[in-house]
Amino acid sequence: MTNLPPLTWLRAFEAAARHLSFTQAAAELNLTQSAVSQHVRSLESALGLTLFVRRTRALQLTEGGSNYLPVVQEAFEVLTAGTRALVGDRGRQLRVRSNLSFSTFWLAPRLGALLQAHPWLSLNLTTPIWNPQSVEGIPEVEIRFGRPVLMPDTAKRLAAERAYPVCTPDVEPALRDWRTAPLFDCVGVTTNWEAWLASRGHALPPDRNVNLASTYVVVMTAAMNGVGLSMAHDTLASGLLGDGRLERAYDHSVAMPEGYFLLPPASHQETPAARTFVDWLEEHFARRE
Repeated sequence: MTNLPPLTWLRAFEAAARHLSFTQAAAELNLTQSAVSQHVRSLESALGLTLFVRRTRALQLTEGGSNYLPVVQEAFEVLTAGTRALVGDRGRQLRVRSNLSFSTFWLAPRLGALLQAHPWLSLNLTTPIWNPQSVEGIPEVEIRFGRPVLMPDTAKRLAAERAYPVCTPDVEPALRDWRTAPLFDCVGVTTNWEAWLASRGHALPPDRNVNLASTYVVVMTAAMNGVGLSMAHDTLASGLLGDGRLERAYDHSVAMPEGYFLLPPASHQETPAARTFVDWLEEHFARRE
C-alpha cells in the first residue's frame, strides 16, 4: 500500500489490542462495537494482514498484530508529544464555566484529585459573579444547570437529579419539620417545596413562607448553619451528606426536570486539557449512576 491507513482505523486497532475487546474499545472511543470491528477489518484489508484471532468472548493478537501494536502506539506517542509541543501553554489551559453552586459544592472539593493526577493542567474557573471575556485560543467547557429544552443540541446531561429537604444533623426537632421550620429554596427551580409537598399529597399552607435565594450557595449554607430546611438535590448535596455536614430530613425525594449539562468545547478546541477534563467529569458522573 502507498498511503497510510486512516487514524480512525489505527485508533480502533490500538484500543482493541490494549483491551483485547471490541466492546471495551468502543466504549473508550465513544463508538459502536460494530464500528470498531469494521475499522479493524478495513485496516486488516488495507495491510493484507490478519491482526486478531477472533474468539467467541475475547480477542487474541496474531503475531503480525503483536508486532504492529508497538509501532502504532509509538506513532501515537510521537504525535501526541508533537501536538503538545506545538500548542504549548494553550494545550494545558482550560476555562471551566459553571454556576457558583456547582463550583462550590461539587467541583472545588474534587479538584485536588484531578490536579494531582494531571499536574500539567491550568484551569481558569469562572462563574456569573465574575465572568471575564473569553481569551482567544483558550478552549472553554461549560457546565450549565437547567431544563433540557433550554440547552443547545451539543449539551449532554451528566446525571438525573432528585430533590429532597436537607438540614444539619444536630438541628432541633422543630427545625427539621417542614410544618414549623423556616424553608429555603432557589428561585426559578420547578422542583420546589410546593412540588415536593404535592408529591406527598400535601399542599403548602397559604400562610407558609418559603425563603428564596438566587443561588443554591445561600440555600445550602442556611441549612448547614441550622437555620431551617433547604430543598437540595443530588449533585450539590452528595459531598455534604457524605461528610456529615448535612443529612436528609425526609427519605422522600422527587425527580427533577432540571439537571447539569456538559457543553463541550468546539471541535477545533479539542485540546489535551479539554479532553482530560471532560473525561474526568464524565467518569465521575458515570460512577454515580
